[in-house]
Amino acid sequence: MVVYSFYIFDRHAECIYKRRWLPRPTSISGKASRPTSEIPSSSNGVPPVFGQSDRTTDDDAKLIFGTVFSLRNMVRKLGGEDDSFVSYNTSQYKLHYYETPTNIKFVMLTDVKSPSMRVALQQIYINLFVEYGVLDSYPR
Repeated sequence: MVVYSFYIFDRHAECIYKRRWLPRPTSISGKASRPTSEIPSSSNGVPPVFGQSDRTTDDDAKLIFGTVFSLRNMVRKLGGEDDSFVSYNTSQYKLHYYETPTNIKFVMLTDVKSPSMRVALQQIYINLFVEYGVLDSYPR
């Protein structure tokens, strides 16, 4: 399983955390190697992803949130309030989505062959975000 990127959005649609891991260039044999977060950046300081170097990570976060927001609303309108949006696939990636009761949204983009990451996103929220993200933000 390859993870391409990970985003956390707060209840005000602000991206409070983002991280991208880019696949290394293909080797001579044509096989892709493991992803890395240490790819040389292009001339504008933004590393290229899937052959696109014009967008910034802020633009990517806005596009991801807009996609998730639209799909989540469509699922609720078509299926009712009890249905929830969990993931979707394209030919390039699979987007996994988890929303907490406090409207914190976790989004992970992986390769298309990866299994559901809903439990992993839930564990990231419970074991990492609540433990270190929320508790450390309050003065003691």
